[in-house]
Amino acid sequence: MSWKEVSVVVRRLAFVKLALKAQQSMSQLCRLFGFSRKMGYKWKARFEQEGSCGLRDRGRRPHGSPRRMAPKWLTRIRRLRRQHRSWGTRKLGARLRREYPGQAIPCAQTIFKWLKRMKLNRRGRRRSRVGPALRPKGLTIARRSNQVWTVDFKGWFRTQDGQRVEPLTVRDMFSRYLLAARLLEVQSWTRVRQVFMRLFRQNGYPTAIRMDNGVPFGSTGPAGLSRLSAWWIALGIRVEFIAPGHPEQNGAHEQMHRVFKAETTRPPSRHLRAQQRRTDRWAKTYNQIRPHEALGQRPPVAVYRPKRGRIRTVALSYPSRWAVRHVRSNGQIKWRGRKRFVGEALVGYPVSLKQMSEEKCAVYFAGLLIGEMWESDQGGMRPARYARQGWRG
Repeated sequence: MSWKEVSVVVRRLAFVKLALKAQQSMSQLCRLFGFSRKMGYKWKARFEQEGSCGLRDRGRRPHGSPRRMAPKWLTRIRRLRRQHRSWGTRKLGARLRREYPGQAIPCAQTIFKWLKRMKLNRRGRRRSRVGPALRPKGLTIARRSNQVWTVDFKGWFRTQDGQRVEPLTVRDMFSRYLLAARLLEVQSWTRVRQVFMRLFRQNGYPTAIRMDNGVPFGSTGPAGLSRLSAWWIALGIRVEFIAPGHPEQNGAHEQMHRVFKAETTRPPSRHLRAQQRRTDRWAKTYNQIRPHEALGQRPPVAVYRPKRGRIRTVALSYPSRWAVRHVRSNGQIKWRGRKRFVGEALVGYPVSLKQMSEEKCAVYFAGLLIGEMWESDQGGMRPARYARQGWRG
């Protein structure tokens, strides 16, 4: 105890002793020591109750605070943070509301304050806010489940044993439901087709599939189609390509990739099988537990509704007045006695020829104009101009 505090206590003790002798009035003693009458009675009462210890200054902190967080909430917040280190405070609060319905849940600002005190807050670089991306003409706005699926390959990485991994992800755009997260060795269209055949059997067929322009989704061939996207079109699914160099047109899928990378690849697992098991556990949490702000802090499983139906087969039909040719294994058809190249992506499918004049005809694939054939040309067909963002058959 410092000398200043001792002198204050001694002064108060001298005041109390004189007050107890009652040789002077309380008003006179208070004026002599520089106290108010209220303070004088307070020091006298404290001395009678606690002795000289009651003459020391007390802290002004209240004994109780209605806004003080209960220890049980601190324990729950700490547990959730250790389970989900990439979640923000809003998601943590939404999860607490689902786990403890009917209870007064701390707000997001309070959760952030206590995470900071416990040194459990996220430490990431601050991202600058940008305006909303403009929706190009031709891209569908998803208003129900299974209307638009988005698909992409996340950037490859290697497991601890050196195995290269190509993560393929498929997501329902409306509900944010992660339909598939498969780790492939290569970006092969046959492997991607196997994944989608399984998805079609389990969840039904979407109205449209949105993707970027890279392999195996797109190509430099007619209408930018690949073997994979041509197969989707043959099944009656609309394909939508985002504009080259504009990944923000598929921004929700890219954001999911950021979360996927942060929670499953740092550090990677020992081998491919262990990495796939880790990815499956993450996908289950993403679909069934993780709240999404765009869904009112509900998990995707609460919104997604599969649309199962009959398995579709490729059955392309064209007007009866149009000539039909089947694309051979080398990507060629026969027209007016000569072989003409139309594209390897269309191998095995029928295309239709609409006569435009004596010298040329238009080539259609499932309602999509892919090019024109001229009698004077010696090679294949002339590619047609098309809307890159999508088309409707």
